[in-house]
Amino acid sequence: MNRLTSFLLLALAALSFSGCGKQSAKTATAPASSGAIVSVDQKVSYGIGYNMGMSLGRDKTLKLDREAFLAGIEDGQAGSKTRLPEAEIEAAFNAMQQKASAEMAAMGEKHLAAGSQYLAKNKAKPGVTVTASGLQYEVLKKGTGPKPKGTDTVKVHYHGTLTDGTVFDSSVQRGEPIEFEVTGVIPGWTEALQLMSVGDKWKLTIPSAIAYGPRGKGSIPPNAVLIFEVELLGIK
Repeated sequence: MNRLTSFLLLALAALSFSGCGKQSAKTATAPASSGAIVSVDQKVSYGIGYNMGMSLGRDKTLKLDREAFLAGIEDGQAGSKTRLPEAEIEAAFNAMQQKASAEMAAMGEKHLAAGSQYLAKNKAKPGVTVTASGLQYEVLKKGTGPKPKGTDTVKVHYHGTLTDGTVFDSSVQRGEPIEFEVTGVIPGWTEALQLMSVGDKWKLTIPSAIAYGPRGKGSIPPNAVLIFEVELLGIK
């Protein structure tokens, strides 16, 4: 059941609660159906359920059968024998993984084609510079400070979007700059930072090959072109 277990754990990957699966709802002081979520066990149980629901809700490949899902949880908690042969369950998981992989590949092809068109149009804009790697940048504000090296840690403000304007990450929206090693980020950022001077604010258009590539990351689709406004505030 190793493959089965690991596939199910993908639904739990978004959990921010370390080890919460070890908590048991059996010790709750009031049934969850009453609406009361009071004890630690109840709160952890609700957190597990909520995060699993969020993860499963984002999965467009799986059409979750609520009755079968709850039956599996109940049987697992009770240590009962599975209602289906394990080989049959594993075969179903393999089929679902293949379907998910095919859908991911199709999405990647779509974003690769759209990204190529976007990059071709963007590089023709006045003020856009294209490097050998394909990184495109535009200087929004000119700084006069030193340039960071690959061994440095920098402090930056940034705002990241997809080509359709969808925001996927933004220190500007959080209202707090971030510090990180120059080589601790995607290749497009590592390259750009070493070209920038402290005080610079640039608009980066980063091809997927020097971003997150065909795997994507979180809300970033596979083969997505990423757009960042980056302000280099300092070198630590």
